[in-house]
Amino acid sequence: MLRVLDELLWVLRREGLPVSTAQAIDAARVAALVGLSDRQTLRDGLAAVLATKKDELVLFRACFDRFFAAEHAHLGDLWSRLRVRGFSEAELGALRELLSAAAQRSSGDAAGMLAFTGEALELDQLLASAGIARALAPMTSALQTGFFTQEVNKRLGIPALGSALTRMRDALREALGEERGALLAAALREELDAMKRRVRAHVEASLARKLGDVDEEAARAVDRPFSSLSPEEMAEVRRALRRLAERLRGAERVRQKRSKRGRIDPHRTLRRSLRTGGIPFRPARRVRRRDKPRLVLLCDVSDSVRIASRFMLELVCASQELFAETRSFVFVSDLGETTELFRRKRAEAALAAIESGRVVDRTRNSNYGRALVAFEERLGRSVDRRTTIVILGDGRTNFLPEEVSVVERLARQAGSVLWICPEPPATWGTGDSAMPRYAAAVSRVLVARTARELEGAARELLARRK
Repeated sequence: MLRVLDELLWVLRREGLPVSTAQAIDAARVAALVGLSDRQTLRDGLAAVLATKKDELVLFRACFDRFFAAEHAHLGDLWSRLRVRGFSEAELGALRELLSAAAQRSSGDAAGMLAFTGEALELDQLLASAGIARALAPMTSALQTGFFTQEVNKRLGIPALGSALTRMRDALREALGEERGALLAAALREELDAMKRRVRAHVEASLARKLGDVDEEAARAVDRPFSSLSPEEMAEVRRALRRLAERLRGAERVRQKRSKRGRIDPHRTLRRSLRTGGIPFRPARRVRRRDKPRLVLLCDVSDSVRIASRFMLELVCASQELFAETRSFVFVSDLGETTELFRRKRAEAALAAIESGRVVDRTRNSNYGRALVAFEERLGRSVDRRTTIVILGDGRTNFLPEEVSVVERLARQAGSVLWICPEPPATWGTGDSAMPRYAAAVSRVLVARTARELEGAARELLARRK
């Protein structure tokens, strides 16, 4: 109970509510008296000791409701995420021993190890510390983002953590067997990559606030669940995603310019220089041909995931030049292709047509099995190793056929199949959720309940381009 209260107080302070030590002690007494089960009584009791002004009361109630909302459920710590991936308690026990030994060997990197194995709040608290703020104080330009991200990583001990995980691969294979050890090592590397992305996102957000690109309210909006956004906040998130699309397109133009020039080939350069004794020195360059991949997007547009699907469709529409070909489909019970719709119309008009039900009937219940079968038939033989398939949905089948075998076949044919889920792993497998079975069939599941998480999913998608 005290852990939950501590997290709530930290969120309140982050949102701008002044909470003194005396108020925190009173809040602990209230929580001990009324417990956590009766949320309304707890809400009123904490408001009485934490909010002394009318505007503070409004802020407290909003923060409290978001914190205890079902959509705000934390992703859990490393161990719960690995359990969702299918690792047994025996395998996790072996990993605990190896991580404990690595932590004892390291010096000064305990904070990074705790953030790696703990919940999302652990890393958030480290990033919000005064030491990190001082490290980021000299940053004045977006060109410095990479440098300062590396500085923050060093302060958190992430490079040392990465080295420890690399050394741990052989030990995992020896303890768990070749296949399971390799799978667990790959899962740990993905967790570390996700940690690095969150650090970079924090550095970028710090710079944006410093330069005034976004105000504090907008910065908070990108971390709020889609279901709790006001119309004004949704408009701000839409603008933030458009800025992201422009940054991604700009980065792609720079990459293309560099690839046309090519990299220096040291072997060819030396051979060429031997003919002339190195005078004049003419570097030989090697141009790498890099084909753009094809992207196929399948979005559930039922009410439960409508907002996340809208944002994803809008982001992909704005980033089409990053792919050789883009096809998009939407479904509820029936499947509809929207590729030509987005080519003929502006994004707003195309999205309005989808939401009005002119593409697929949105009044029916989701039928994942039916939609997946139709999706496979529509794709036909067009799927190959250059194809990246992205499925966005909560995996709630209304207890209808799941057709997981369709996803498995697509995963064998495509270069990569990503599933973007707007529900936290803690809810997977509850009720009519088939997410655990879908998750086992795809390359990776990315949780995206907020605009920041959706941005991370978009970056992950681009990172997988061949």
